[in-house]
Amino acid sequence: MAEIELDKAKRTEAIASLKRYFEEHMPEPIGDLPAGMLLDFFLEEIAPAVYNKAVSDASTRIQQRVADLDGELYVDEFGYWAKQKRRR
Repeated sequence: MAEIELDKAKRTEAIASLKRYFEEHMPEPIGDLPAGMLLDFFLEEIAPAVYNKAVSDASTRIQQRVADLDGELYVDEFGYWAKQKRRR
């Protein structure tokens, strides 16, 4: 799989969020360059684990839905005469 990357707008938002986190929760603020480097580390080191978990969860959900297709989409066959009989 290719490296996980953010588009420019999302990257800018992520860096701003990291900087805000540091301002509110850490003793020292962080600048744009260190925040960008930290983001790069997260994207390279941690994001693949999160991505793989999301793919696994989606795969499990899709498999559950496919396994239940017969139950959800099954339509009784040749039911016209049975309906007519019930109406009488």
